Amino acid sequence: MNRTLRRTLTPLFTAAACLTLALTGCSSSDPATNDKGFPETITLAAVPAENSSDLKASYAPVIAVLEKETGAKVEFVQASDYAGVVEGMIAGKVDLAFFGPFAYVVAGINGADISPLGAVVKDKGGKPGYQSYGLAKSDNAAVSSLKDFAGKKVCFVDPSSTSGFLYPSAGLIEAGVIKSGSESDISAGVTPIYAGSHDASALAIASGSCDAGFAFDTMVDKTMIDKGDLKPGQLKTVWKSEMIAGSVFAASNKLGETNVRTLSEIFTRQINAESMLAAGLCTGECRITDERAWGVAPVEDSAYDGVRKVCQVTGSKKCKG
Repeated sequence: MNRTLRRTLTPLFTAAACLTLALTGCSSSDPATNDKGFPETITLAAVPAENSSDLKASYAPVIAVLEKETGAKVEFVQASDYAGVVEGMIAGKVDLAFFGPFAYVVAGINGADISPLGAVVKDKGGKPGYQSYGLAKSDNAAVSSLKDFAGKKVCFVDPSSTSGFLYPSAGLIEAGVIKSGSESDISAGVTPIYAGSHDASALAIASGSCDAGFAFDTMVDKTMIDKGDLKPGQLKTVWKSEMIAGSVFAASNKLGETNVRTLSEIFTRQINAESMLAAGLCTGECRITDERAWGVAPVEDSAYDGVRKVCQVTGSKKCKG
């Protein structure tokens, strides 16, 4: 991701994603179908939640299940921002995508004809959802609440990130730090720095490049600590958002109602650690996506009404079509 510049929705994929799609020729507009009724090739797009040069590896078990059950070849596209994935869906160049909640809502608002297939859960039997954290270095006595973010260098993740931008903007509005989620109001209240990923945001806070900032809960509570990127207690959490609907796999309705229903059953019944371990598709902890989820649980579109409400609170232009 671009880690320094603010981005708005763009009508184009990033160059890398465009090149990948052009070379593979993968598109839901391809009329050829296999004996299971699916296109010969299905495109799955995702954006990394953390710095990753090989996001595809974390999706390998998912891809293996999809190829076995649909009979299609799955082409994976690692996009550099959600804008590209949204536009790819709208243009019919992407069949399946893994969206953050905000990006899922924005995709629908901007005309993507999609259906949710299921949302990721951290543990078996768990409910989809997570929280945004407001963070500062543990020894930073000047920051103990969101009100203290005023006038500071504040790390956000990406303008299309749910827990790295949208919910934080709503929190800063409620704290009286900014008046709305517009770029001018944000810049009037804080000095925004767009880190590009959740781990990059947390690292910038830890290094002092940002006085404070935001990232999602398990990234700083578990993932970065397990990887040795953060030490326990290095950052303090000064704010937590309400529970946010989970990141979601979505399908283009251009695949057809029957195929979308079949895909939903595949995701919610077979894409989980238990099933994939039994099938020999992974070993050890067996987690999917770079959110390291246990699996996928059923979810309805209405679960994202909370995100739509926060869009109204912030008045963010990125929530509008």
